[in-house]
Amino acid sequence: MPTEEQVITQTRNWVQQIVLRHNFCPFAHQPFRNDTIRYSVNLSSDPEGVVESLIHELTLLRDAERETLETTIVVTPHCFDAFEGYNQFLNVVDELIEQLHLAGEIQVASFHPDYQFADLPADDVRNYTNRSLYPMFHLILESSIEAARTSHPDVGVIPEDNMKLLAEMGLEEAQRQLAACRKN
Repeated sequence: MPTEEQVITQTRNWVQQIVLRHNFCPFAHQPFRNDTIRYSVNLSSDPEGVVESLIHELTLLRDAERETLETTIVVTPHCFDAFEGYNQFLNVVDELIEQLHLAGEIQVASFHPDYQFADLPADDVRNYTNRSLYPMFHLILESSIEAARTSHPDVGVIPEDNMKLLAEMGLEEAQRQLAACRKN
């Protein structure tokens, strides 16, 4: 079982070696460079414990100064082993955002070791645009997304470009690169 520190190190590796290296999210470079990404690890194996963490992180992100905190990645290494349960839990996350009156302020992006788009087979390399080392919930300020969009001419092509890049890379290489992020 990895420690909290190891989970954070591995998640930072994933952000740097996968997300930034392949430019999967062109908006992630600046927060990474500015060290305004918060990495929060919830070691609970119970979804209720994850809910508590998410409430805390959502309010922390809402109230933070943008110069110090722009986005939060909540990592849950011991919860949501099965993608189906994780995917269903995203409805709970959306409900929390609504209940905290943060709709339009904060949105969630989803990443999971077994992430699968509804229209793709499980072993399709294109799923790796959202595959991560651990189940995680990326909480993003919508104002940051809007500001970043001004620097990217056509955000609509990002998912398509990512999938094209992965198809060219191949499944074996995508798996190798993801596994390499576990090295501390």
